[in-house]
Amino acid sequence: MARLGSWIEPHPEGIYVPAADAWIDPSQPKPRALVTHGHADHARGGHGAVLATTETLAIMDCRYGAQTGQPVAYGESIRLGEVEVSFVPAGHVLGSAQIVLEHRGERIVVSGDYKRRPDPTCLPFEPVPCDIFVTEATFGLPVFRHPDTGAEMDRLLEALHANPDRCVLVGAYALGKAQRVIMELRGRGHDAPIYIHGALQRLCDLYREFGVELGTLLPATGLKAAELKGSIVIAPPSALNDRWSRRLPDPITAMASGWMRIRQRARQKNVELPLVISDHADWDELTATLIELAPSEVWVTHGREDALVHWCMTRQIKARALDLVGYEDEDD
Repeated sequence: MARLGSWIEPHPEGIYVPAADAWIDPSQPKPRALVTHGHADHARGGHGAVLATTETLAIMDCRYGAQTGQPVAYGESIRLGEVEVSFVPAGHVLGSAQIVLEHRGERIVVSGDYKRRPDPTCLPFEPVPCDIFVTEATFGLPVFRHPDTGAEMDRLLEALHANPDRCVLVGAYALGKAQRVIMELRGRGHDAPIYIHGALQRLCDLYREFGVELGTLLPATGLKAAELKGSIVIAPPSALNDRWSRRLPDPITAMASGWMRIRQRARQKNVELPLVISDHADWDELTATLIELAPSEVWVTHGREDALVHWCMTRQIKARALDLVGYEDEDD
């Protein structure tokens, strides 16, 4: 009798499904790639053909140029060779998907990156019962328990209102985090213009094309310092301490990231206002998801694999780390 999941093959550069002749999130160019979402450590250019959600394909077009792509709608089922494939929401960023594979009477779900908290910019994670759940573990340690997102946004707004002669400069990853921070601010009544670094413009425009109304966004470049007093400025994390930020009016430097839970990281980046806001599941959400799905096996792609594998084994859930390469600890 074949072992469970014997029809998919983990390799260092990604997961290969021979019966579909397709790779999932490969880190090297492949003839056919199934892509979970648009972050650069999962969506690479140069593939012969890409199957992904319409939003992810648009993100890849924006970043790499036109792709030879086949859009797959959420809930749509397609047949690749001998395998039934469908995409369901992962709750990570716009267009993010879990990839559901069905073959030989087994169901395997490859989560990509995911979170379980509400996000006004994308559809929520959809739990799919399965035999094998292939999960991330970016924040797979008990120390990572993310606080309430609304409370973190309140801290940002309190800092803004308490310092009318300064601006708040928020470092946020260009895809997903920046747009989520903007929408969380809008949801808390902050209707004033938000100023953005030029590197965020194309992806903010793309989010708007898919119906995510971000409100008034203005370029932060070319303005005098006095014009930015009392305002929020959002930029990629790499811009927080470079020459670009030096002309801002005594900025309160903030960063929106799950890694801000680690104080040393905040200090290393000279962050005055660390905001623990993550687009990944924290430890409690990772383990609660495994309890909810109750898979026979758990495969862990990347992150803090050992702790999550150990948690599974103590609960008699068979688990293994796949040791995939190329997935990064982004500026989540």
